[in-house]
Amino acid sequence: MALQAELEWRAEWNEVPTPSYLVYEELLEKNLKILAGIAEDTGAKVLLAQKCFSMYHYYPLIGKYLSGTTASGIYEARLSQEEMGKENHVFKPAYDAEEIRQLAQICDHIIFNSFAQWARFGRAARAQGASCGIRINPECSTQEHAIYDPCAPGSRLGVKLADFREDLLEGIEGLHFHTLCEQGADALEVTLAAVEEKFGKYLHGMKWLNFGGGHHITREDYDIPLLKKLIRHVQETYDTAVYLEPGEAAALNAGVLVAEVLEVQTGGNVILNTSATCHMPDVIEMPYRPPVVHAGEAGEKTHTYTFAGPTCLAGDTIGTYSFDTPLSVGDRVVFGDMAIYTMVKNNTFNGMPLPNIIAVSPSGAWEIVRAFSYDDFKMRL
Repeated sequence: MALQAELEWRAEWNEVPTPSYLVYEELLEKNLKILAGIAEDTGAKVLLAQKCFSMYHYYPLIGKYLSGTTASGIYEARLSQEEMGKENHVFKPAYDAEEIRQLAQICDHIIFNSFAQWARFGRAARAQGASCGIRINPECSTQEHAIYDPCAPGSRLGVKLADFREDLLEGIEGLHFHTLCEQGADALEVTLAAVEEKFGKYLHGMKWLNFGGGHHITREDYDIPLLKKLIRHVQETYDTAVYLEPGEAAALNAGVLVAEVLEVQTGGNVILNTSATCHMPDVIEMPYRPPVVHAGEAGEKTHTYTFAGPTCLAGDTIGTYSFDTPLSVGDRVVFGDMAIYTMVKNNTFNGMPLPNIIAVSPSGAWEIVRAFSYDDFKMRL
């Protein structure tokens, strides 16, 4: 099963309360098997980047296939420890003393964004047995979205070669770079060449190199043989372990968001009981237009509508779609690829209720694993 616009309508989409995120075990496991296959073939370790997908209901399943997780701070690190209990890596642009104290007790890998942070907190991290690393910035942009480009001019992420402190490397066991965003192995190949050119001489003394995230490994057109070639090249050239920490690739196309039509306005605006700004923020931030089951491009089919949320934000629009038959109040609309960057980023702007989180088994049986109420809104304020 793939969550594409041409899919047959699934029974559970008529049954679940709306709005709801539905995450499919079989689709998640399909992605995990691909990632595990890469690890098995190369010896590299693959981690789940929780910043993209933190539905811990599935952590036991994910832990069967991946080596662990990577966190962006203490809360994600705690979630990993409590719900998966495997390797627990963390990176943050800057830590404070109390956070490092807690992280050092539960994380086996701690990555620092600067030598100043390393000098300040490295001893405390190592005292608990953590393997410490430095994030590097190869200053090699392979994408056009500055907001997602850690190599953009003025970036605060990673140590540039001009700022690299060879005199402070004692105790550093690994290097980390993360420059990709929804990209293929070709972009990794370009980036890795820049990493080697600028930092290669330091890799010979390292225990590990982390390729970061942004690898769209489970996308149909991803060049997996090239990825394996690059992993083996690093392993053989520098005698070092390799980590990858994809987030999207783990849950890509593994979920949907089921919503309902509240009003069909003259002129083609359709107001739904879901919101771009509240329930799928990347639609506005990226920006992108999520796929909708049975929908076409604007004007492609007979009836064209612009979907919008019920908030007061004028720009709370999701996209323009067309359908073979007209939409009516109460009709259901199903957005694809809604497992990633949704639950981890949603919010209650305007007092919007949060969607239910639903797990769907391979048999089609569904279970609400998290429902939200007024108290969830109130406790944030």
